[in-house]
Amino acid sequence: MSSDRFQVSLCLPAQAAAETEATIVKWHVAEKQNVVKGDILAEAESAKSTFQFESPCDATIVRLLAAEGTTVAFDAPVVKLETADPTMRSTDATVKSTETSRERPRAAVPMAGPDSSSDDARTVYLLGVGGYLPKRVITNKDLLAQFPEITEEYIFGVTGIKERRWADPDEKPTDMAHHAALEAIAKSHLKAKDIDGIVFATATPDFAMPASSCILAKHLGIAGIPAVDINAACSGWLYAIAVAKGFILSGISRNVLVVGSELQSRILDKHDRNTYFLFGDGAGAAVVSDNPEGHAIRQQILAADPAGLHMARREVRGYEVPANTPHADPWIRLDGKALFRFATESFATTVRQVIDRSGWTPESIRWVVPHQANSRIIKAAAQKSGIPFERFYLNIDRLGNTSSASIPLALTECEKYLKKTDKLVLCSVGAGVTYAAVSLEW
Repeated sequence: MSSDRFQVSLCLPAQAAAETEATIVKWHVAEKQNVVKGDILAEAESAKSTFQFESPCDATIVRLLAAEGTTVAFDAPVVKLETADPTMRSTDATVKSTETSRERPRAAVPMAGPDSSSDDARTVYLLGVGGYLPKRVITNKDLLAQFPEITEEYIFGVTGIKERRWADPDEKPTDMAHHAALEAIAKSHLKAKDIDGIVFATATPDFAMPASSCILAKHLGIAGIPAVDINAACSGWLYAIAVAKGFILSGISRNVLVVGSELQSRILDKHDRNTYFLFGDGAGAAVVSDNPEGHAIRQQILAADPAGLHMARREVRGYEVPANTPHADPWIRLDGKALFRFATESFATTVRQVIDRSGWTPESIRWVVPHQANSRIIKAAAQKSGIPFERFYLNIDRLGNTSSASIPLALTECEKYLKKTDKLVLCSVGAGVTYAAVSLEW
């Protein structure tokens, strides 16, 4: 380095007065790259704005100090530059930049009702879990025909996904649910006739009516029991757990089958890079019971914030695109930037709250099993939650985002690593925006 050049570390430019941190969404530069004053170094998001971090001088990038997806305080350096600009010698490591911002809703996570009683008489249990995945494996390479400018590595970098499962043409959501349900019932050491309630979470039902839960009851040969569908999008399965708990505590049922099944591959716009690579198909199930031989469900948080209605949406029902929808958009649509920030905050806040309500500590958590939304979202949420990312169970690289099925599918994989009394947190964020968390003692 010549005598007239020196190094300086820069922080992200502060945004609103009440904000303290932002997330690095994407770096536009690499180490050893030369930049000129005004070049965009990175795109970042705070709770209320998205903005561009610009170079304050001509310089060479020495080191990137924060990875993409990392949430950093505004007083923490994120990049080190080498420059000869004398005005930078007095920098306080916080520089101004031109920002393009827009207001967005902050993820507010209220406590959803009073704490549940810890009395064993009000505890319900998770028995066996089961899952089903279609046989057809779709890799990133398989999806790139419409996007010649995108690489397999890029898709993996921004989503964490390498492949996903898509259903065969003759498969329906209730078909997949049936497979998952049979496994969950068998692993609960029950028979289908022992099931006295079904709660079916899905945003892609077989029909607008009858309910998918009733179709599943027919597949299982069960009659005369309550059966209901709910749609809380990706949070649906955790909402369904709460409904099943209500069935049991009210004396309506003793063994409730809780299912999440999604067939999303047929409602993806192959020209929409915001959604086409994200979603997979699959089903997961569990039996919620009053049987204390199961795994105790300790606490639950359920909430929704309609300020996020626009962030994830679809205008028609079902798992296929109807033939006649001239005035409706039949595809899944996402506002990825807004959803990223909202989901990150909601994940982290609900995880911390459910741990606190359970009387646990972050250090005591064996696994956090999140909805498999996007690996960058989960990494950012892990940092904000106080739990190491290594204790977040991920299978999104192989399955993609399976919406309401993702948590039970992950449980079917990670249960082999669990031992009695292990503490788990299940958490999700979905369209609405809905969010939920459950603490589970294995």
